[in-house]
Amino acid sequence: MKKWALSICLTLIFAIILSGCSESTGQEGESSPKGDDTITIAWYPNESGEDLKAAREEISKVIEEATGKKVEHKTTTDYIIAIEAIANGNADLAFMGAQGYIEAHNKNEKVLPLVVPSGESGTLDDALYYSWLAVNKGDEEEYKSGDGFSIDNIAGKKFSFVSNSSTSGFKVPSSGIVSYFSKKNEYKDLTADDLLEGGEDKFFSEVQFGGSHQGSAVNLLSGKVDVAAFCDTCVNNYVELVDGEENKPGAVYKVKKDAAEPFHTVPEKEFVLISVTPVLNAPFVVNTETVSEEDRKKLLEAFVSDEVANNPKIFVPEDSDFTGLFSKKGNERFVEVEDSWFNPIRELSN
Repeated sequence: MKKWALSICLTLIFAIILSGCSESTGQEGESSPKGDDTITIAWYPNESGEDLKAAREEISKVIEEATGKKVEHKTTTDYIIAIEAIANGNADLAFMGAQGYIEAHNKNEKVLPLVVPSGESGTLDDALYYSWLAVNKGDEEEYKSGDGFSIDNIAGKKFSFVSNSSTSGFKVPSSGIVSYFSKKNEYKDLTADDLLEGGEDKFFSEVQFGGSHQGSAVNLLSGKVDVAAFCDTCVNNYVELVDGEENKPGAVYKVKKDAAEPFHTVPEKEFVLISVTPVLNAPFVVNTETVSEEDRKKLLEAFVSDEVANNPKIFVPEDSDFTGLFSKKGNERFVEVEDSWFNPIRELSN
C-alpha cells in the first residue's frame, strides 16, 4: 500500500510539473506574446555608436511611455546580428533598412513594419534617402563623362560596400552596377554575387565591407579603396557640403574637423559623389510573436503622434547641435507603412 501510494504521489507531482511547463512555454511550435515588462530594440551598427546614445534613449522614452515597459537597447557590430535578433525573437523591435527587413521577414513572417520616417511632405510620397558612390577629392576627373559623371571606370578598382545585407550600401548599388555593366558584352553575365569578392579575374580588384555606412566611408577616406558605397543619412552627422548640390553627382563633402568616431581618423578629408540613387526609407519593425497586438497599437499611435513629430531630439532641426537619427527640414514625421511598400526593393532580386 505504501508503494502504491508513493507511486500515485509521484505521478501527480510529475503531472503538475508538466502542466506548469506547458503554461509557461505554450504549445509546441507556437510562440505567444511576451508577458514580461521589457521591450528590446535592436540597432544596426550605423546607429549603435556612442555619439547616438542620446538619440536612441529618446526613442526608448517614447516606447516606455506608450507601453509602460522598460526598454533595453541591443546595439550591434554586424547587420546579421540585428536581423537574426528580430527574426528569432531576441529583439522585439528593430530599426533596419528595407533589405534587412525583407531578410528578417523571410525568416519569420511575423516580423512586420511599423513605421518609417516620412519625407519633407510628411507622407510616404518622398520617404526617401540616397545611396552614394563616392571617390576621394582629386580622383573625380577619372569618372567624368562630358558635363557629368559615369561609373564606367569603377571596373577593376578597389571597392567598399557596407554589408551584403545593406539596402543602400549593397543591394541598391550592386543592382545598379549589374544593370549598367551587363549591357556591355564583356560583362553580360555579371551578377551581384560577382561583386562580393575581388581579384584578377573579378569585376573589382579588391572588395572590402565597412560593416557600417560610416565604416565604408572611412575605407574610402583612409585610402583603403578607390570607390565606396554608403548613404547620406548615416554620414550626415559627420560631414558637410562644401561644393555643389546635396545628393547630386559632383557634390563635394568634407569631414567635420571635430567629427566623432570613426571619422576622427580622417578630419577634413573630402570626397566627391559620382553616382546617387534614391532609396526607400528604413522602417522600425516589430516581431508580432513577441509583442502583443495591444502593445503594437500603442507603439504605432505613439510613433505617428504630433508629439513625436515635433520632438527636436527625434526629428532634429537643421540649426540644432543635437546628434540625432532623423532630420527636420519640413514636415517630417513617422508614418504607418505596410509590407507591400517594400516590394520595389524585393524586385531588385528578380
